[in-house]
Amino acid sequence: MAKIAINIATGSLQKDEIIVGIDLGTTNSLIAIIHPESKKPVALKEHNSHSLVPSVIHFGENENITVGDEAKQYLVSDPANTIFSAKRLMGKTYNDVKHNATSFAYKIIDDSQRSANESRLVKVQVGSKFYSPIDLSSMILSALKKQAEHILKTPVSKAVITVPAYFNDAQRQATRDAGKLAGLDVLRIINEPTAASLAYGFGLPSIALNPPKGGKNDRGLRPWWRNI
Repeated sequence: MAKIAINIATGSLQKDEIIVGIDLGTTNSLIAIIHPESKKPVALKEHNSHSLVPSVIHFGENENITVGDEAKQYLVSDPANTIFSAKRLMGKTYNDVKHNATSFAYKIIDDSQRSANESRLVKVQVGSKFYSPIDLSSMILSALKKQAEHILKTPVSKAVITVPAYFNDAQRQATRDAGKLAGLDVLRIINEPTAASLAYGFGLPSIALNPPKGGKNDRGLRPWWRNI
């Protein structure tokens, strides 16, 4: 006998909860689902738009924060208040990035008064405020979550997020924390090469996992599904 889930509070039929997949990228990010009917991966996008969302955040006047294409246009006109490549700072100490700090147009600071022998955290200063890489990444994830909810017309609270294979435990935990801050229950953190291999073999009877050697895989199809 078929089982039908009913929301006791509203008396309405309970739909299966949607789990989204997110590629939180250094340059661009993307959110996708497995279509409930075709069972195929679908990258979500707004009408007359594209699925890739620039991983850029702009802090405007009156605390107006924009993410994506709208923020990207300020990279040249307002670089000090436009944050890009926040992913490169995830889980890093100040000592990890201080020699490359000048390559960023915005201000990267040491977030502690600890002794020289202790690890010091990274924060980004925008005006008089300070943001951690987790804060910044959560803003991108929040924008993707909002986009998905607008397109799907349903709340989104669970996600699988990919990370580079070289991410250490601190960077993976920072990614999970960013998801939580964005209102997402991060069910899995998956290596990007593994996700790409799984996507290639989706629906096939068998698959060999052979991630590419060296480098990072920023591009490629990385869909997600339940029961990973």
